[in-house]
Amino acid sequence: MADRISLQVLRYRPEQEAEPTVQEYEVPCRKDWVVLDGLNYVKDRLDGSLSYRWSCRMGICGSCGMTVNGEPKLTCATFLADYTPGPVRVEPLRNFPVVRDLVIEMGDFMRKLPAIKPWIVRKEEKPLTEGEYLQTPEQMDEYKQFSMCINCMLCYAACPVYGLDPKFLGPAAIALAQRYKLKAALEWLKPFFLQRSEQ
Repeated sequence: MADRISLQVLRYRPEQEAEPTVQEYEVPCRKDWVVLDGLNYVKDRLDGSLSYRWSCRMGICGSCGMTVNGEPKLTCATFLADYTPGPVRVEPLRNFPVVRDLVIEMGDFMRKLPAIKPWIVRKEEKPLTEGEYLQTPEQMDEYKQFSMCINCMLCYAACPVYGLDPKFLGPAAIALAQRYKLKAALEWLKPFFLQRSEQ
């Protein structure tokens, strides 16, 4: 394995250029380094002006989503060694306006999210003194797959419909709507589950 790899990073600095440009950096290619490590190396040692988002480094926060060699990826989980001998091209996520370098503007997603009401709407709230709302493991399994989204926007970058139709809510919002729709349906069916368990 090569000990260095080239990162070709799409740069966009609106105060000094009208169109994005590509800037190339050579970074260490260690076995355990991910693309985010390479970007941090650039930021810390080569070019402090590079802008991008990241937070947890554990695939939980979703803020480090970028386009790596043409595919939407979490850069904290994308190993540089998988792209040797290189180069590795790093660009902002598609289908979003670019604020600066690899930073996208997610306002469209945030504005559309309330339209699906991503919260539980109950017909009737029970008093707090009656305790929490319980569900069975089977009920949890029904909608868990729709609740694992970390809002990384990778699915939006990969979705051609979102890129073409400004009215389309997008895949993550639809998955979230499905989650709460199932949650509401499970609440509606709860008396049925209780009735069957008592038989």
